[in-house]
Amino acid sequence: MSAPVDTLGAAETAAAVRSGALSARDAVVACLARIAALDPRLNAFTSVYATRAIARAEAIDARRARGETLGPLAGAPFAVKNLFDIEGSPTLAGSKINRERTPASSDATLVQRLEAADAVLVGALNMGEYAYDFTGENQHYGASRNPHDPEHMSGGSSGGSGTAVAAGMVPLALSSDTNGSIRVPSSFCGLFGLKPTYGRLSRAGTFPFVASLDHLGPMARSTADLALAYDAMQGADARDHAQARRPAEPVFAELDKGIASLRVARAGGYFASGGHPDCFAAVAHVARALGASKEVEIPEARRARAAAYLITMAEGAALHAERLAARAGDFDIETRDRLIAGTMGPGHWVARAQKFRLWYRDAVAKLFEEVDIVLAPATPTRAPRLGQKTMVLDGVEMSARANIGIFTQPISFIGLPVVAAPVWTGGERLPIGVQIIAAPWREDLALRVARQLERDGIVAAPVAAM
Repeated sequence: MSAPVDTLGAAETAAAVRSGALSARDAVVACLARIAALDPRLNAFTSVYATRAIARAEAIDARRARGETLGPLAGAPFAVKNLFDIEGSPTLAGSKINRERTPASSDATLVQRLEAADAVLVGALNMGEYAYDFTGENQHYGASRNPHDPEHMSGGSSGGSGTAVAAGMVPLALSSDTNGSIRVPSSFCGLFGLKPTYGRLSRAGTFPFVASLDHLGPMARSTADLALAYDAMQGADARDHAQARRPAEPVFAELDKGIASLRVARAGGYFASGGHPDCFAAVAHVARALGASKEVEIPEARRARAAAYLITMAEGAALHAERLAARAGDFDIETRDRLIAGTMGPGHWVARAQKFRLWYRDAVAKLFEEVDIVLAPATPTRAPRLGQKTMVLDGVEMSARANIGIFTQPISFIGLPVVAAPVWTGGERLPIGVQIIAAPWREDLALRVARQLERDGIVAAPVAAM
């Protein structure tokens, strides 16, 4: 083992456990100790399941002692955004109101699948209230801090996930992404994040936000860990009626296949303006490394973002209508006000947004006849400071919370698969991410590109120097 036990990646941990060089119990105990040491400062976790985790690890060790074959994630600790059901706990979804929910009777499907691969759940992670957030700040549970500089945001709404993985508290986290909630904290915290194609992974056993936009996926410090987790979670699930009925298409074995045959381009137009120069420098850095000189324009991306906003507001407001009527004072004020605004939008606006969505999906599909991969910024800036309300982009002061997702929303709007990859340029203490975007169901291509960049040292996700 080349790193301390408490900062090993998931693949490294599993290899050591399978070989007998490390016990699953020791791996989990080291993880729990690191959480105890760092989380009081960083605020990534809302619950830690030490008793469950140690019992699970000991069972894995007993199976190895009997000579049984262990799974691909044997003994690897992981944590989940607290909108995933965990048996015996209320599913918070970042909410004060949800503390009163009946405890979940079973784990979410993806939790079950990771544990079937012999990973070990250690806790639930802080998040923006009801996932309607890009900052990682939560009025009820406090802000998750960026481990690379704790005075800065971790990004949202999967802020605890970004914090926990970047700080080395866990090698792997499960998160959700509606408008950018995997890709934003991956960018701010310097991680690899995978937002799969819409409908690829089961959402059963999770608290929804916007059903027609919600995705689930992993965040990790290596492409290998990302791919192992993704493969373990694939497969049909009758409990999620929106899931695509596609067979599993494993990617781990294809990671090192290379990218020589792939056509890679940079996104121009909307994705080449409106951000801090750092975000465009990161894309240029990755494009040079890949020899990607072609530039393409994703048509009507600005309108796609506006349409995504309308649908988000309307579906989110509909989901929370009863809670808003009965307990408006128990919401974060900013979340509440945006949900209330969603109740007031004319229905024909949403109908037009959905009609445009169909056109946009077909237009972007034609683009992928010319290229295999499109590169774009993940966020318009590096992580802002905690509490920062505005940011200046292209000389215009605008709301930070509302505009951190300007480059992620047009992509998740039509469910494209994306790997967020972390770039470190100019000696900056904080990273910034690049989106590696592929055609629907081609997660394998996005992961292969990220893997090549990782192997070449162009992107990296080091444990934060705490």
